[in-house]
Order: sequence, then C-alpha cells, then structure tokens
Amino acid sequence: MRVKFASEPASAITPPEIYAARRQFLQGSAALAAISLLPGSALSATAPSLGPLRKSALSTNEKLTPFSDVSSYNNFYEFGTDKDEPAKHAQSLKPRPWTVRIEGEVQKPRTFDLDALLKLAPLEERVYRLRCVEGWSMVIPWVGYPLSELIRQAEPTGSAKYVEFITLNDAKQMPGLNSRVLDWPYREGLRLDEAMHPLTLLTLGLYGQVLPNQNGAPVRVVAPWKYGFKSAKSIVAIRLLREQPVSSWTRANPSEYGFFSNVNPAVDHPRWSQAKERRIGEFLKRETLPFNGYADQVASLYAGMDLRKHF
Repeated sequence: MRVKFASEPASAITPPEIYAARRQFLQGSAALAAISLLPGSALSATAPSLGPLRKSALSTNEKLTPFSDVSSYNNFYEFGTDKDEPAKHAQSLKPRPWTVRIEGEVQKPRTFDLDALLKLAPLEERVYRLRCVEGWSMVIPWVGYPLSELIRQAEPTGSAKYVEFITLNDAKQMPGLNSRVLDWPYREGLRLDEAMHPLTLLTLGLYGQVLPNQNGAPVRVVAPWKYGFKSAKSIVAIRLLREQPVSSWTRANPSEYGFFSNVNPAVDHPRWSQAKERRIGEFLKRETLPFNGYADQVASLYAGMDLRKHF
C-alpha cells in the first residue's frame, strides 16, 4: 500500500458471510459486480469458480479486518492520494486481459497471462498482518501461492541477486498517473532470498474472491514482514537483476523510505514513531512487533546486518 497521511474510518462491520461459508475463488473481474460491501453479502452462484482454497499453516489467527474496510481504505496513488479515492476511481482499471513478464537474469524469460497464473500452483488462503508505515494496520485473508513458484519457472541465473516489480503505467486506466507525486511506473524490489522466502505471496485475491481493483488487481505481491508500500500492486513485469533496484519511494525520499523497509518499531520514521500502530476498526493503539510479528520466520535473512542503517 502506498503511504499518505489520513484518518482511519470508524467502521467495524463484521466480515461478510462469504468468509464463513465455503469460499470460492472467482475468476475474472466481472465477479466484483456480484459483491456488496454490506455484511451478509454473498458471491454470485453463477460466477466461475476455481474450487475451495487450502488453508495455510503460515496464517495468523488474529481477528480479521472487515472486508468493507479492506476494500475501501487503501493506499494506491495511481487512483488518488486519499484513502477513499482508490475505491472511487479504480473501476477504470481493466484487469483482463493481463500478462506478467519475467525477464532479466533468467535462463527462460516467460510471459504469463492471468489464467496461467491462476493455474500455476494450488491457491491457498494466507491470513497476514499488513502494517503501513503511517502507523495503521490490518489483518487480511489473502489468496495466492508463494512467489517462488513463479520465479522458478524462469530459472534465475547465478547472477540474479534482486527482484524488481514494475506496475501498470496507463493513465487512461489510472487517473492518478497524471499527478507528479511519484515517478511512474511504480517500482518496488526485494532481495532474491526475500522474494523466494515461503512467506512472500504472489497474491491473486482476498477474502476468497478476486482482488478488488483498489487492492491491486489482478496480481500483486505481499511480503508481510515489510511495510505495506513494499507490496507492489497491478504488476506487469518482474525483473531479476544483478544490482539493487531503486524503489519508487526510495527514489522520492531516500531518508524516509529505505530499500529494505522491514517493520522495525525501534527505528522511527523521521516524522513519526513506529513503536505503536492502530489496527483499523480499533480505538486503542497496540505495540508494533519486530518484523510485523514474523521475526521467527525471517530474522535470519538479516543476520549480521545493522537494521538501523539498512532500514
């Protein structure tokens, strides 16, 4: 998610019944028209289905953030800088047809259309915390599979050390691209070992449905131990590189947005503390956990590194 100051909504609506029922992952953006943001809404019985989702042992068991908030309180600057603007303006995005290229330091450059991505590996539900650098957080049941499954298809060379994500750059579909808030297209990156970590999710849905446009349709990445802006949305290209890429927010303000951007409550943002966070739907703040609560799984990736310097 992209960063900007904003106040959180007061909404604390119970998650829709679609999550309590046996969830089906819907194919195609037309399914979005069948979904209401009101509690008790159901998915269209006529929507094409990809079958039940596997549950992941990597999920947290924390209370879910309501679907109504997840789908209406977003950072996605390509559709506006206020939290409510992506939900208002993102319907101009056309998530089909869609392709994702894998190129760079690979032996087999590949291009996958959305249907191929959906079939590449078994889809599973992963309930992850999402912590934004601004100090708010959510708990979201994402749908996808490890990003490593996709990267391996292109057979990275021994020279590949980093992975760069490049997002859609089409002002006709994304009105926010007419602003100068960032250099477009939006770019993010991970170290190769981070991208290949089992927690890093190639994400194709949430709450059992295809990704709403405002949440990064039709394909995004989620690295749950990093601040939300690291999770690139509407990805069209994945490049494996020898050298560390320059991410969009790092380019815009390197003193505030480092390449790693691991959730670290001991390192303040220059303009605010990172020690606490406000979970959307809750009034009181809670302590922020190192690596967003995923230290047991990922801290070893950074052994010997000064995480104050490599922030």
